[in-house]
Amino acid sequence: MAEIELRKIGKSYGRKVRTTVLSGVDLTIRDGELIVFLGPSGCGKTTLLRMIAGLEEITTGDLLIDGERANELPPVKRRVALVFQSYALYPHMSVRDNMAFGLRLQGKKRGPAAREEIARRVGEAARLLQIDHLLDRKPRQLSGGQRQRVAIGRAIVHEPALLLMDEPLSNLDAALRGQMRLELIELHRRLGNTTVYVTHDQVEAMTLGDRIAIINEGRIVQVGPPLEVYHRPANRFVAGFIGSPRMNFLDGRLELTDGKVQVRLAEGLALAAEVEVPHVAGGEVTLGVRPEDLAVTPPGQGHLSGRVRVVEPLGEATLVHVQLVRPAEASLAVRVQGTLVLEPGVQVDVRVRPRDCHVFDTAGQALRKRHVPERLAFASETDAS
Repeated sequence: MAEIELRKIGKSYGRKVRTTVLSGVDLTIRDGELIVFLGPSGCGKTTLLRMIAGLEEITTGDLLIDGERANELPPVKRRVALVFQSYALYPHMSVRDNMAFGLRLQGKKRGPAAREEIARRVGEAARLLQIDHLLDRKPRQLSGGQRQRVAIGRAIVHEPALLLMDEPLSNLDAALRGQMRLELIELHRRLGNTTVYVTHDQVEAMTLGDRIAIINEGRIVQVGPPLEVYHRPANRFVAGFIGSPRMNFLDGRLELTDGKVQVRLAEGLALAAEVEVPHVAGGEVTLGVRPEDLAVTPPGQGHLSGRVRVVEPLGEATLVHVQLVRPAEASLAVRVQGTLVLEPGVQVDVRVRPRDCHVFDTAGQALRKRHVPERLAFASETDAS
């Protein structure tokens, strides 16, 4: 087992012209936790993983493993194992030999006892991953999912305290990714080792992680359990990055009336916003609302008016894209449970579910309530109409 602590970690490249990739990263990864580094391409998540592994030099800050500074510690002494995006299997070796190769390479002892130990570890990992019947096959005889299991098995035979995984499912098709996600969850539950998982796929992050660390432009912008990050995003970037389809955003303005703060949108819609920012009343804000927190209604029965642009039937739900009348350039995605038949161009209204709205200031930071950080609520039906 291992606890990892990152203290003001930074990474820069270049001598004359410095390019900063990561800056001021503070994070504690708990013993036995599966944490996901999530972010867009180029945000620095893989670089951070490689710094933990010892494959990249740390420019500034300290890396602690179980309380001991490990900046200069070689990878082999960090008790880590890595699973990469590419399987990187030796094509001329059997599955058994691919999984055993690293153990044989680093083994200091030789003889029957060492061979028995290697065989035991390979056999246990193969049974755990349900590939024990494939041990004598070559990689070319395996499917993509089976090859990925072999790559994972090659890592866990080392019995690492820390397992690092860099987008291991990205080469698989959608059905296999779903299956492998379930198997990775069960694998972590059985092994119980500390795991760092890097991905840009939010579905993987939401389903796999005990916590998600969202990275943007070289900084961690929010860390928390998946549902907390989803329902209580710290800023507009997180709100827009987590969720598919992405969160809808509408421009608004804060108003202070009788000591109460409201968000005023187009068409005169006013929402009560119990946030600790009365000093910025009159300032511009952004209202955020997820597609599943909106509803399509007949004209005159909702809050915002528009026309249907596109309808996407998803089977268990229907995604309706509505072009609003005001502001004219605004479009909302509405997720409706079940099947909804609508023709493009039909006039509809959109009703907002007030308790699930979010408000962000001009810097993109979420405006919180005084106590429990819940979102907005309508001032009243009269005010909202």
